[in-house]
Amino acid sequence: MSGTSADGIDATLVQITDQGRCRFIAGITHAWQPALREQLIALGQGAEPSGLDALGLLDARIGLAFASATNTLLEQAQVSPTQVTAIGSHGQTVRHRPSAEVPFTVQLGDPSRIAEHTGITTVADFRRRDVAAGGQGAPLMPAFHLAMLGNAGHDRAVLNLGGIANLTLINRTGCTSGFDTGPANALCDAWCLRHTGKAYDANGQLAAQGQVDKALLQALLSEPWFSAPPPKSTGREQFHLAWVDHHLQGRSSTVADVQATLLELTAITVAQALLRSQPTTAEVLVCGGGTHNPVLMARLRAHLPGMSVQSIAGYGLDPDHVEAMGFAWLAWRVLNRLPGNLPAVTGAAGPRLLGAIYPA
Repeated sequence: MSGTSADGIDATLVQITDQGRCRFIAGITHAWQPALREQLIALGQGAEPSGLDALGLLDARIGLAFASATNTLLEQAQVSPTQVTAIGSHGQTVRHRPSAEVPFTVQLGDPSRIAEHTGITTVADFRRRDVAAGGQGAPLMPAFHLAMLGNAGHDRAVLNLGGIANLTLINRTGCTSGFDTGPANALCDAWCLRHTGKAYDANGQLAAQGQVDKALLQALLSEPWFSAPPPKSTGREQFHLAWVDHHLQGRSSTVADVQATLLELTAITVAQALLRSQPTTAEVLVCGGGTHNPVLMARLRAHLPGMSVQSIAGYGLDPDHVEAMGFAWLAWRVLNRLPGNLPAVTGAAGPRLLGAIYPA
């Protein structure tokens, strides 16, 4: 898969038991070609493709990139394609409009091309069936988190800090909910790239040099989406630099101050959502790229006193590959005629088989 940040294609090899337990074997992050990544980020922030030909070509190129990532992973792991049952391909989200007059979501990455260039049956298009059933189509990982991390005996949360932050809440009885909380790395990465030329703020160094602009933070927090109740989901098309620029008008914040403010926005919106929805949480298990940002992790701990905030790595799940593992698991679910969504999370009318199968 490639997430909202489009910072690379996560390709993960997993083994799944007949009971649905998922074991990580190997994983890589396959770099996007720079020009292709620029297109993806622009589309994710609301730019329009120049026409149907351009959109079709982009779909094909993304499919080829996903196939290349798969083949590279298998070569490195010394695993033959014949040993692989299926590929679960999330694709690249370029539009997510679950609240439109006619709701829709679009992920690109031609699955036929993936199957053709890998020789492996490919399962793709996981989100649209949930949207068709009245759901948000996101987040889809809570079902996987529940399968891997349920029955803890206490209230637990799984926090994914990708481009967008999302929470899975698993209470001590196993009842599960989940929703997006707002931007995570997407805004910080975009601001860092614009002003430093670096794709992300390594170790939160730029944010650490700045001070939170409290007035700007309050302006950003006034966005009505943050106070909307679940089920809800969002993406880069809502939280992008033009949104930040709008709130920056008339302000004299430094580059580092804005970076610190965007990081604080992530920490505080995650904390507010968690304290509002499951204040009895004992532990927060963190995955995604934000796990590697010590400044962000420290701010989360500051806003969540009394809760253990730690990487999900301590539970046998690679924090950089949890989502890719989850889409492999969703592919296994549909191949076994098992539903992949949690209606209580997405708001869909009921359990649904997620994904279409493209045979090798």
